[in-house]
Amino acid sequence: MKPLVSILIPAFNAEDCIPYTIESALQQTWTRKEIIVVDDGSRDHTADVVRRFAAKNLKLVSTDNQGPAAAVNTAYKHCQGDYIQELDSDDILAPDKIERQLAALRESDTARTLLSGPWAAFHYRTRRARFVRNALWEDLTPVEWLLRKMGGNLHMQNATWLVSRELAEAAGPWDTRLKYDSDGEYYCRVLLASNGTRFVCEARIFYRASNTSRVSYIGNSDVKKNSLYRSMILHMEYLRSLEDSERVRKACLRYMQTWSEYFYPAQMDIIADLQRLAAELGGRLEVPKLGWKYAWIKPVLGWKAAKWAESVLPEAKASVLRSWDKAMFKLETRELGR
Repeated sequence: MKPLVSILIPAFNAEDCIPYTIESALQQTWTRKEIIVVDDGSRDHTADVVRRFAAKNLKLVSTDNQGPAAAVNTAYKHCQGDYIQELDSDDILAPDKIERQLAALRESDTARTLLSGPWAAFHYRTRRARFVRNALWEDLTPVEWLLRKMGGNLHMQNATWLVSRELAEAAGPWDTRLKYDSDGEYYCRVLLASNGTRFVCEARIFYRASNTSRVSYIGNSDVKKNSLYRSMILHMEYLRSLEDSERVRKACLRYMQTWSEYFYPAQMDIIADLQRLAAELGGRLEVPKLGWKYAWIKPVLGWKAAKWAESVLPEAKASVLRSWDKAMFKLETRELGR
């Protein structure tokens, strides 16, 4: 019998986007599937929107608001699948994503083979998404994957993964203490439990680049910054548990240097902790530098103003592009009679 795939969708105030996400789950060409949506205490009509999908393989679970990590854990408790597909409530799977990945398994593979695929960002129109290859888009051992991610500041969107139940059980639940990067930390543990990744280039997912209310936006949130710091420490522990070599130490130093800008200068206690760890690894962190587009602001208005501009102006530009794409999406769907 074909394996059952559980598609887990944590949702919070997602009434506008979740219909497209559920449609992409229902339209999967892999027929043996179940869909578990956890409404994480939404204050809008998310639950009502989900109930409109009269599908027998779709289950809605409602909880008090506890955050996305807890919502995924709740969904997992209700699922029966042999494989687990996590899907955020505003992202979209290509129709054959799951089937492509399961078809790529070889006779020599085991349940410890971790399946991945490419991702591309979009606002509203998926046809505008552009898939840009990076060094994680190939078959890799766990240590090589983490080295490339941390050393090169690379990202693999969480819906790209297809995880066997055996791997999910070995990794354990999502860490509900983390309010930022809980997915990154979780999939590190999945990687550690795996035999390596199998990259399937046709198994595409579309990541919606939403506004500053998204979980992945740090902004000035001390809670998220503290979670980022905790996740960074865990990332480095996980990588060093696999290999404690010169190349690993260098990757950890580059990783800390890249993310230190989120703590400087407001959280110098964290900077001091990272500096001590850098010294243990045989290196030293430099004072974070502003991007060339914003460096000129520092001598005129000061570091805080320059940092504010570097944080806010790209989001303002993205907001304009998002609004335009939304308008075009509505126009196109109206013309198609949707």
